[in-house]
Amino acid sequence: MVEMITKINGAVNGFVWGIPMLVLLVGTGILMTCLTKFFQLSHIGHWFKNTIGGVFSDKNITKHTEDGDHSISQFQSLCTALAATIGTGNIVGVASALISGGPGAIFWMWVVAFFGMMTNYSENVLGIYYRRKNSNGEWSGGAMYYLRDGLGSKKGCKVIGLVLATLFSCFCLLASFGIGNMSQINSIAGNMKSAFGIPNLATGIILMVLAGLVIVGGLKRIAAVAEKIVPFMAIAYVLGALVIFFANIDKAGAIFGAIFKGAFGLRAVGGGLVGSGVKMALTWGMKRGVFSNEAGLGSSVMVHSNSNVKEPVRQGMWGIFEVFADTIVVCTLTAFAVLSSGLVNLSTGEVISDAEGSALVGEAFAQVFGSIGPMFIAIAILLFAFTTVLGWSHYGTKAFEYLFGTKATIIYRVIFVVFILVGATMNLSLAWDLSDTFNGLMAIPNLIGVLTLSPLVYKITKNYVARVLHGSKEKPMLSAFPEIQAEQEKGM
Repeated sequence: MVEMITKINGAVNGFVWGIPMLVLLVGTGILMTCLTKFFQLSHIGHWFKNTIGGVFSDKNITKHTEDGDHSISQFQSLCTALAATIGTGNIVGVASALISGGPGAIFWMWVVAFFGMMTNYSENVLGIYYRRKNSNGEWSGGAMYYLRDGLGSKKGCKVIGLVLATLFSCFCLLASFGIGNMSQINSIAGNMKSAFGIPNLATGIILMVLAGLVIVGGLKRIAAVAEKIVPFMAIAYVLGALVIFFANIDKAGAIFGAIFKGAFGLRAVGGGLVGSGVKMALTWGMKRGVFSNEAGLGSSVMVHSNSNVKEPVRQGMWGIFEVFADTIVVCTLTAFAVLSSGLVNLSTGEVISDAEGSALVGEAFAQVFGSIGPMFIAIAILLFAFTTVLGWSHYGTKAFEYLFGTKATIIYRVIFVVFILVGATMNLSLAWDLSDTFNGLMAIPNLIGVLTLSPLVYKITKNYVARVLHGSKEKPMLSAFPEIQAEQEKGM
């Protein structure tokens, strides 16, 4: 039975993450980039100033909402989204891309990130525009809502909108237990055992208790924890990687040369044929890039929609920064650490070490930090993966809420917490493969929604640029619903 499921899943996974799917993901990003006139470049100063730059100058970005308000701050929404996206993919995923696709995979990871910025931007814009408040007074937004209320509002598309919204929610729910829970916990348990000798069961019990205290408390508690852990873990990891970068700065030219040559087949990967080398670099770079930043999957928009922001474009800009921070910064530094360690032959792209995944990155860090290196990576994976679990618990909660109602979400949260212990004590190779498939399946209905509603994203962006950057007196486009539009306009 297990063998049959594995074969079926392998076939589905091959389709989901095949070249056509990757082309669809990148193609959507290219379309949104063109429609918004390369917003991520043409307005880089504006979106940078109003995202991470504003954290230090604009109190409205970091200001917490009052106790009676169930929304969260813009910064908390970013930290919760980054909690879910900055995870094992930034360490294990990059190592896997280098092993299977060579240094050239990193270039294609950058390409995916560049265009993925605008896919993520578009998701957030639509998420804010179509969000509604649930019975608890908490914002509910995401692909399921812009599929149902956006795509579904078009002539003859009501049924298809409802069907796609339901499919997206089902795929998200299943993925939350796999890629968002058990697989992450299993990675933590394995690293804790190898680095510190802690039994898997003990790790599982501790993490289940800690996660339970946070997750059962709802989004505000998750956001409060993410706001404290995510900046710390990201800065610590980036600083460690920067130490390696400057220690090996003399190899920078050779590393970037290997990346570009491997990407375009100017050098064979692993001694293989040039054509197959390019294909492997392109496929693995794009695949791991999407896996890392989740642009196009429609996942992080569910927490971005809970922000107290009024302008859809302002939250969209946080989506741009999210992809930038995850892939352009963190993944690139991981790649440089591995490529500068001597564990990869820069001439052929062949990995010399027998280590794989996090062990390869740990070995790279050991070249500079000694025996502390693997321990540092084990702790990094602990923080990265644990916060991913917290972030994905919210995604699963929103999917469960859409399918079964607001009051039923406590059932999902309890089950989700229990599965943490399961994840720490099981062999999850099949669960990982299945969750990877469901994670990819989420992208199909989501991208249909983004592509169909792309003219609306263009109009909202054009409206914002005209008003905010050029001083136009146009009426702001804040919501698809008149009552919410009127409410959001107050105090602007």
